[in-house]
Amino acid sequence: MLSEHPLATPSPIWRGSTIRAHSSAAAAETPGDDSSAAAVGSGPIVPPTDPAAASPEKTRLQKAREFANRVVFGLILGLGGAVVILYGNLAMLATALFVTYQASREYFGFMTSKQMSKGMPPPPRVVSVATTVMCMGMTVFSHFYRGKIGTLLAVASFALLVLQVVANKRPKFAQLASSLFGLFYCGWLPSFWLKLRNLALPAPDTPAAAFLTGITGWPTTVGLVAVLTAVAVIIAADTGAYFVGKSLGRTKLTDISPKKTVEGAAGGLAAAVATALGSWALFGWPGSPLAAVVLGVMVFFSSLFGDLIESIMKRDAGMKDSGDLIPGHGGLLDRFDSYIFSGAVTYFFSVFVLPFLNVLYGPGGLSAAITAGLAPLGA
Repeated sequence: MLSEHPLATPSPIWRGSTIRAHSSAAAAETPGDDSSAAAVGSGPIVPPTDPAAASPEKTRLQKAREFANRVVFGLILGLGGAVVILYGNLAMLATALFVTYQASREYFGFMTSKQMSKGMPPPPRVVSVATTVMCMGMTVFSHFYRGKIGTLLAVASFALLVLQVVANKRPKFAQLASSLFGLFYCGWLPSFWLKLRNLALPAPDTPAAAFLTGITGWPTTVGLVAVLTAVAVIIAADTGAYFVGKSLGRTKLTDISPKKTVEGAAGGLAAAVATALGSWALFGWPGSPLAAVVLGVMVFFSSLFGDLIESIMKRDAGMKDSGDLIPGHGGLLDRFDSYIFSGAVTYFFSVFVLPFLNVLYGPGGLSAAITAGLAPLGA
């Protein structure tokens, strides 16, 4: 039969021509009736409405709501974080446990995403669960044992590799690497905030330190001042980079995060250093203007690269946000990516860099000794 032949079905273009031809004929046969011609292709063509196209007013309203959410939840996080930092101890431990748990969930969300799984098979679920448990264990160990988590990291890494080999008949090296990096990124690095807060040396006796003592009822320690300073520097760096980049940004900083600019980074660096100097003026820590500048620079770059590391993971996973835990901010890693490396860097500064600077430039230090030794030569 003709209707069953593959060429019997006219093309869409041919069908349209036939309809128009019959319509024209019908219109010619009924000159007093324009309805047929008007019904088929004779009037102006109205393009279909695109539901995705939003009006400028709606877009502005949506942006205003998003900004309001960011501000409100940012203030809630800031106030809650300040209380946790001030009182430390179990409040800090509970917060750190939640952070490591949620960070692990979001991290393995990246690893198991469709786009990342194409090039790198994710570790088995039992491995991701074990990694999360080990990350939380590192947090507890770091709090109660006041450090010595380097050995714990080595043992946990070995146990994780053994589990990976046992749970997967043919494990890939990428699976081993991704699980070990998760242990490092979500467990070991965040635990340094606890190590930093637990530094028990008394802070210099200043009015600001006395004010904090009056709030908490406990002597103000170097650990408390160091954590407050590092957090303030990170916030200042983010704020300075945002406003300077938005108003003056022209030169792209890196392809990893196209919205970041060199000008914004410079503004963030200046704000970070200024905040560290402000901490020195208030608390007498970290001891000298030079040390404050060094701290500001170190924390700025650690926060910047923490942000870039998470951007790499999101790009490879094909995800805009790591989650939707915090309205207006995305996931926990989206909000705290700048803090991941900064705790370890600030702890390193406090324990290793600052004593070295004090030896060189402190009262009676090496710099003063050299100056005193050169004085007779100048005479």
